[in-house]
Amino acid sequence: MSALDIDLHPKQGLLLKSIATEILFGGAAGGGKSFVMRALAIIWCAMIPGLQVYLFRRTLDDLIKNHIEGSRGFRAMLAPWVLTGRVQIIDSEIRFWNGSKIYLCHCQHEKDRFKYLGAEIHVLLMDELTTFTDTIYRFLRTRVRMTSVDLPAEYRGCFPRVLAGSNPGNVGHGWVKAAWGLGKDGAHEPMEIWRTPDEEGGMLRQYVPALLEDNPTMAQDDPTYRARLRGLGSAAVVRAFEKGDWDAVAGSFLEGVFDPDRHIVKPFVIPHTWKVWKAMDWGFAKPYSVGWWALSNDGVFYRWRELYGYGGKANVGSREEAAAVARRIEEIEKHDQRMGYDYRQNIADAAIFSEAGTESIARAFKKGGVVWRESAKGRGSRINGAQRIVDLLMADRLKVFDSCRHWIRTVPLLMPDQNRLEDVDTSMEDHAWDETMYATGPIRRAPDAPDQQKSDDDASDGEHDGHGNYRMRA
Repeated sequence: MSALDIDLHPKQGLLLKSIATEILFGGAAGGGKSFVMRALAIIWCAMIPGLQVYLFRRTLDDLIKNHIEGSRGFRAMLAPWVLTGRVQIIDSEIRFWNGSKIYLCHCQHEKDRFKYLGAEIHVLLMDELTTFTDTIYRFLRTRVRMTSVDLPAEYRGCFPRVLAGSNPGNVGHGWVKAAWGLGKDGAHEPMEIWRTPDEEGGMLRQYVPALLEDNPTMAQDDPTYRARLRGLGSAAVVRAFEKGDWDAVAGSFLEGVFDPDRHIVKPFVIPHTWKVWKAMDWGFAKPYSVGWWALSNDGVFYRWRELYGYGGKANVGSREEAAAVARRIEEIEKHDQRMGYDYRQNIADAAIFSEAGTESIARAFKKGGVVWRESAKGRGSRINGAQRIVDLLMADRLKVFDSCRHWIRTVPLLMPDQNRLEDVDTSMEDHAWDETMYATGPIRRAPDAPDQQKSDDDASDGEHDGHGNYRMRA
């Protein structure tokens, strides 16, 4: 058989030897992530007859450009075996003489994951994992299973397995960072191997960091590559791509705007002379977000308390009914009156006021003692709301208490909507973001709406206009 010349650098070689069955490899750009996935796919297919390897990129175009074509793509790497008939490359399938196969796949849309419902995946390779959603990844991982494969002794216990590669950033940054316990406050150290609980797949998980210096081939072939990384402009993007820093959010909507040192503050007692209110973005299957807000005398918005319907996983709700959430709010606020806090203009998303043949969510809250008013929602309201948040942060007029952990966990990670760059990607965990838009925005006036009737206990003497001004009514 014609020999293939596949050389692995030491850090890449660790992936071949690791007993972990769910590995994330990467961090910095230029660490050799894509190449090592192709190399290991070829090695494993040659060594294990009947192996089925599925390699995913998010889009077909990326799959072709990154893995099929080019001087280090599959066609070039496998050329000696293709010429001798040992390997066939037919469309998106690579067939080996021993029955092993590499399937080249993409999963651009959420619904595309169901195309793989019947697949038996022995090795799942996910290139640029942060471009995928948690939902897609979890589903594909359920297809990772192995039957009727006679593994060589040195591979027993190491298959089936998952190998992912990624830089920080993109739509999946938050869930990937949390899943592998990355960053300075992460739960796990690099190279550590640990067993995940059943609800997380029950595999042996490991993060193997890769830097540019771990891939001497890149330095040899392109010695100025590091300089181009440093020329990316944004300090956060440079840290993410050169250093593999998972605490740097590359490409986020608030990149260059949000600064935790300026915008996250230690809790303090809110003066009773400040205007206070709360805002809510409702969710059941997805999380709800309730934030308590205050407006200082010098026009600074403070988000000083939160209640978040966290279901234990990113973007999964607690599935609480409105009445139960109302009781929780009442319990949280039971001592606030003694502090002099008077919550009047409480704002929620317009959808909760819809009756639609059944009692509205807003009415259920009102029965529980929590009255909401409808946020202004019209043409351009999302883009205007997003710009308002940016303006407030740029002017240092929006602060968040460091006890609001779900706001801090989700809002800075939101990416722009690629079809509408002036808004965030609403497929991400954007509930605290939406609540912030409602909290800092105007209120829609609907005096004749059933849930908006004024009463002695919910009348107000003013409203904020979303710009730090509070308009008083006679």
